[in-house]
Amino acid sequence: MSAHWQEQREGGDLFSIGLVVRAALSCGRGFMRACLYPITLYYFFRRGAERRASRDYLRRVFGRPARMREVLKHLYYFAITLTDRIFLLAHGERDFEIDVHGIEQLQQYLAQGKGLLLIGSHQGSFEVLRTLSARCPQVPLRVLLDKQKTPAITQLLEALAPEVGEAVIDVSQGGAGITLAASETCRAGGMVALLADRGRAHETLRRVDFLGQPAPFPTGPWLLAHALQVPVMLCFGMYRGGRRYTLTFESFADRVDIPREHRHRALDDILRHYAARLEHYARLEPYNWFNFYDFWQQGDRQDAAPASVDAMREA
Repeated sequence: MSAHWQEQREGGDLFSIGLVVRAALSCGRGFMRACLYPITLYYFFRRGAERRASRDYLRRVFGRPARMREVLKHLYYFAITLTDRIFLLAHGERDFEIDVHGIEQLQQYLAQGKGLLLIGSHQGSFEVLRTLSARCPQVPLRVLLDKQKTPAITQLLEALAPEVGEAVIDVSQGGAGITLAASETCRAGGMVALLADRGRAHETLRRVDFLGQPAPFPTGPWLLAHALQVPVMLCFGMYRGGRRYTLTFESFADRVDIPREHRHRALDDILRHYAARLEHYARLEPYNWFNFYDFWQQGDRQDAAPASVDAMREA
């Protein structure tokens, strides 16, 4: 079995990543795009596990073996969205054309004053979501992130926009702390955003069909949604080539309920709905899927006792 995704090494140290950030801000996005061609080729030959994961995923999406140029394009899209994080944090939307869909429904939910949970995935650019702060400056936005996974990148990018770093809820603080911080934001009428397609080490997973085979998805995000009892929307920030991104919001549920007596069935129904939407966007924009590990072979863990749902609600 392949290593857990959290065991994958960060692509560079603080010094080398700092050089990339300074070069990007000094030379501009056009220069960086040109540099990414040889970088992508180097990554293709040097990171075998990621190359194999890309080929396996693309085979599932296309229904045939992936060609070398398709794997290279997949890796290049990943490199582009990583680099664009620098410009999005430093300059906001000004360097990009961002087409937004579903914001009317989002605003209707916010008008209720209950807060809102935004759930995404490692597809496209989650950083594009932060453009909401410029469009809805009066609404707090906090993002759940694992700061320990890529500490060098996190440190340098947060230096570009300190207010963004201050809005992060670090998932390493544990379930009760996460629920408390998210609940406070929602009570203030704000938004909480997180990614729900990867389970952290020792996190409870359940398998549902995704691209033709059962894949493990974490239950934690949906237990959090149950605890918060606020509207839930899915969000996808897809890279469309050039300077173009499409940011899409979809209503998922007015609230998520996970009854104790039907816990497993309720979780499976929720996860199937979520996985179906991921599959829709994977087929629509196949090169935007950025889980470069054996996604279908993550380790399983026995589901927790039903009492944990109520514990999260009470936190």
